[in-house]
Amino acid sequence: MKMKLKLIFSFLLMLLCSSIECSHIPHPLDPLTPSEINLVRNIILKSYQTKHYNLTFHYVGLQEPDKPLIQSWLSSNTKTKTLLPPPRQAFVIVRFQKQSLEIIVDFSTRSIISTKLYKGQGYPILTFGEQTIASQLPFTYEPFKHSLNKRNINISNVLCAAFTVGWFGEEKSKRTVKVKCYYKNGSANLYARPLEGVAAVVDLDEMKIVGYSDRHVIPVPKAEGTEYRASKMKPPFGPMLKGIAVSQHDGPGFTIQGHSVSWANWVFHIGFDIQVGPIISLASIYDLENQKYREVLYKGLISEVFVPYQDPSEEWYYTTYFDCGEYGFGQTMSSLQPFTDCPANAVFLDAYYSASDGTPVKISNAFCIFEKYAGDIMWRHTEIAIPNEVITEVRSDVSLVVRSVSTVGNYDYVIDWEFKPSGSIKLGVGLTGILGIKAGTYTNTDQIKEDIHGTLLADNTIGIYHDHFFTYYLDLDIDGEANSFVKTNLETVRVKDQTIPRKSYWTVVKETARTEADARVNIGIKPSELLVVNPSKKTKQGNQIGYRLLPGPIVHPLLLTDDYPQIRGAFTNYNVWVTPYNKTEKWAGGLYVDHSRGDDTLAVWSLRDRKIENKDIVLWHTMGFHHVPSQEDFPVMPTLSGGFELRPTNFFESNPVLKTKSPKAVHWPNCTFQH
Repeated sequence: MKMKLKLIFSFLLMLLCSSIECSHIPHPLDPLTPSEINLVRNIILKSYQTKHYNLTFHYVGLQEPDKPLIQSWLSSNTKTKTLLPPPRQAFVIVRFQKQSLEIIVDFSTRSIISTKLYKGQGYPILTFGEQTIASQLPFTYEPFKHSLNKRNINISNVLCAAFTVGWFGEEKSKRTVKVKCYYKNGSANLYARPLEGVAAVVDLDEMKIVGYSDRHVIPVPKAEGTEYRASKMKPPFGPMLKGIAVSQHDGPGFTIQGHSVSWANWVFHIGFDIQVGPIISLASIYDLENQKYREVLYKGLISEVFVPYQDPSEEWYYTTYFDCGEYGFGQTMSSLQPFTDCPANAVFLDAYYSASDGTPVKISNAFCIFEKYAGDIMWRHTEIAIPNEVITEVRSDVSLVVRSVSTVGNYDYVIDWEFKPSGSIKLGVGLTGILGIKAGTYTNTDQIKEDIHGTLLADNTIGIYHDHFFTYYLDLDIDGEANSFVKTNLETVRVKDQTIPRKSYWTVVKETARTEADARVNIGIKPSELLVVNPSKKTKQGNQIGYRLLPGPIVHPLLLTDDYPQIRGAFTNYNVWVTPYNKTEKWAGGLYVDHSRGDDTLAVWSLRDRKIENKDIVLWHTMGFHHVPSQEDFPVMPTLSGGFELRPTNFFESNPVLKTKSPKAVHWPNCTFQH
């Protein structure tokens, strides 16, 4: 019997490796490899004859195995190291004959095992290929040439870009984008020099211009003062910052095997997706007292980034972007620059996504991973109350950061996942890049007699008011899947005993959410602490173990709830949602976001008001910024940072870093380093 099982195991292993041309068995949550992406392409093109119809690949990603299969594999693999991972498959969305097809490809059988025609509203992510073709169409369009001649602009110095147009109540909508253009003569900062009032409407399925407007001639902002390249800067220069060395003489304190990372008391997996970019999975922390790893986060990602601009004019009203679902937070990830994007001690990982023709595209240095020590304090205390003795105990705070940068058009988003030995996970977002600029006729605020929907930044240059909403998907499994969401409300109580001088105090009143409706929270309306707990496990003192959400910058929508962009972005109506785990519910704005109508979003799913107490649940958190641009944000914006923290709360019996040692000091001449 044992020999028979060994033979079966060997056969399956050989079949799996030959099917994906691998030298090792991939982790079941690893992103698709270049060979797998090519295999997907070949299998689909073989099944669909494309001589007369164009077929384009819009989404190619891992068809994630069911959660019980992953958990079973993890459990068995930890004990025996022999169980094969679940079958590896790809989920693909293609456009074929002007329709969206959902295809599942199985790698072991090298075949399509499922094909579904999508019949709902909306369209998949825009590809770089079609955006490039659409942005070139105006250059052979005679009305556009006439518009440039009218403005005395040389066409050789013009660049154009394609922008999604949303949905504003139309009963039927074709797959269109608007193409707007910029003047690059004299500066690389093309977004600062828009050709205001000129726009072409392009049908992406027909790939032709189906609409054009040239409503008015507005002066193009000058190139002077818009340059940001170091090589083009002229004196006087700012202060010269002294160099700072990051030294790890013993090498990095973390190990990477494939996409699995081990550092200090943490283990986790780094994934990648063309739509949302980085995915952190299977994060567990080692409990020193219990001598075992304990589950914290099954999967976390930025599910959607909603950026509505606040200019209702004809040229701007539609600028209400969904950066993940429309443009792809993954395919827009930038190659990180060593020593600037990431410190000298960083290690880099590449990522791959599918181009519109199905071929793999490599993003070199898509992720960097590094240990961060910036002089922060993990914990400290100075005791002077003991006679003739002063006690000072300090521990240096070192953390591990996983960083990526997504550049969606004009904006660059710095995304950090920071793991701390204390058990906290800090999630950071940095906004930089170029503002959304509108050309105007004004050169001084004294001239303005109307709402220009932005800030006058320079001559003829208006930075439009806008929002950034980041909605995170956080499948917390605190010591297991069965969890509950608890609102620990802080309530004021009046002192009844009149012999006591105090008149009031606050206390804690706990409320466990039983359904989705109970769990919706707008942070700041009522003082409370928000926790995900494991109701079946308690500390020795009887407290439920859990993790709490420590919010960062809180933002609430200011658009009317019946405004079309807000209908599509209704998942931002609350800062916190909790839903029962559902494998298909991971895109807060839906899977088909372009031209969507808000009928497949987190806000709609949650209307079912499902039970969430003592269930496998997902916490959704929206943070963000209302952005009123200032002159300091021009011509390029210093990074605006925010974030939040997931912090253990009665998860450990006591301080988990009590026995953590600070890095050893290394003394060099005139310097002291820690490693």
